[in-house]
Amino acid sequence: MPIRIFDSLAEAQQGPLRRMPLDTVAVSAGVQRALDGLFGPGTTPAAAVDQILASVRAEGDAALERWSAQIDGVKLASLVVERAAIDAAYAQVSSELVAALRVAAGEIERFHRKQTRQSWVDWSDEGALGQLVLPLQRVGVYAPGGTAPLPSSLLMGAIPARVAGVPEIVVASPPQRDTGEVHPLVLVAADIAGVDTIYRLGGAQAIGALAYGTATVAPVDKIVGPGNLFVVLAKRAVYGSVDIEALPGPTETLVIADAHADPALCAADLLAQAEHDVLASAILLTDSPELAAAVQAEVAHQLEALERAEIASAALSNRSGIVIVPDLATAFDLSNAYGPEHLCLLLQEPWAHIGKVRNAGGIFLGERSFEVLGDYVAGPSHIMPTGGTARYASPVNVDDFRKVISLIGLNEQALQRLGPVAQRLAEAEGLTAHAAAVRKRLER
Repeated sequence: MPIRIFDSLAEAQQGPLRRMPLDTVAVSAGVQRALDGLFGPGTTPAAAVDQILASVRAEGDAALERWSAQIDGVKLASLVVERAAIDAAYAQVSSELVAALRVAAGEIERFHRKQTRQSWVDWSDEGALGQLVLPLQRVGVYAPGGTAPLPSSLLMGAIPARVAGVPEIVVASPPQRDTGEVHPLVLVAADIAGVDTIYRLGGAQAIGALAYGTATVAPVDKIVGPGNLFVVLAKRAVYGSVDIEALPGPTETLVIADAHADPALCAADLLAQAEHDVLASAILLTDSPELAAAVQAEVAHQLEALERAEIASAALSNRSGIVIVPDLATAFDLSNAYGPEHLCLLLQEPWAHIGKVRNAGGIFLGERSFEVLGDYVAGPSHIMPTGGTARYASPVNVDDFRKVISLIGLNEQALQRLGPVAQRLAEAEGLTAHAAAVRKRLER
């Protein structure tokens, strides 16, 4: 069977429910051979990323062109995608697909416009306190464009930024080997999202360009969007020079189902996640051994018809599983400890269980509100916390693209009330210049 059933919680916690740190992710033999050839024998992904970023910082556009040739196999005539190339992309994408992207964009925008947050000032007899809520000035969205381009991820990153009022949004996406052009689906999605500039750049070199800037690529304030291991490692390395939304790891779904769930739908939801990546996680927790066995059989049956069956099968074997739990309370305890990106409640009364959820990127309630709708058209961004970071992180939203500046406008009355308190605290910390700054004003 392609997916294992665990009836031991201890085994499940050491198996599919065990979190793997980013640095322990192993690369394939083919990727390691490529690293050895480009960077020297035994080079780790992190060391390769450090080399790429250092060269981009030192050499700018020349490094971008060199790495694009060596890694992507494309000799770039221009880093910036011209309007003519975007217009040509529309001719390569069906009108039905363009319409679907526009519907998705509309739903994403409608959802995020609910996230209203305004500047405020609170006036009193002691003056004023408040906050300026301002958009970031320039945001970069990374859009993967390999064997499975993700125009939906571009929409999920760019549209909340636009709703936040970001004046300039740019996209970096790798050129295809056969055409030297960004995938037409990505170009069309970027145009629909209202992106200002698109760069023919992928991998760690794209992250370096967005973070540090070059003669052609102006630096951004924040980088968002998913990518492969090298993109994630690059985002981690440049954090501090630029903000990032997260370190997105392999995608993951955790399904909690009871005996009333449809085994075919449970299996379909697990497979929809597993086909993303060989490192994807698709986990089912159920208190019904009968459902567990039926879902296992359905997964094997449905897997045979998938175009990406080899990828899905590897994911199901590596980091996935069906776990039989004694009761639903245990299922929610395990889920909260795991902190899944997607939590799908295929339960008879899903809304009755929301109060049990503490950690999840998104909760999908019932068989008609499934995770694939959230991937594309429900409205909330599908760029959600992975790797257990849902215990403290949130999905990408409008606030990711805004910053807060505190306003402090206190007067003499506030000084007389709060000044002595500040002076005492400063003296307790041994900061005598701080205390003097208060004392001199009180003495006046």
